[in-house]
Amino acid sequence: MPDANYDGTAEIHEICALLSRIQDEKLIFDFFECLFTRAELRDFAKRWSLVKELGEGTTQREIARKYSMSLCNITRGSRELKKDNSAFRKLLEMLNSSG
Repeated sequence: MPDANYDGTAEIHEICALLSRIQDEKLIFDFFECLFTRAELRDFAKRWSLVKELGEGTTQREIARKYSMSLCNITRGSRELKKDNSAFRKLLEMLNSSG
C-alpha cells in the first residue's frame, strides 16, 4: 500500500545534490532521458521555454499561443519569477551571463 505521506522531497534533494556535482552535460541529458518519458521531457522543455519567454517580456497570451499552454501554467511561472530570490530569475541571470 502506498505511503500517503510520501512526497519525494528527500529523493529530489538527493538528485539535486548529484546533479550539482556533475560537470558532464551529456551525462545529465542521458540521465534525464532515462528518468523521464519523451512527453515528460517535452513538458519540461516547454516549462523552461515559458520561463525564458516571460523573462524576455513576452506576454502570457503570446506564450500560450506559441506553446499551446494554458494561461494557468504561464501565470504560475510569472508569479514565480516575481518572487524575492526567485530560482527562475537566478537561473535566467546565469543563462544570460554565460553568453
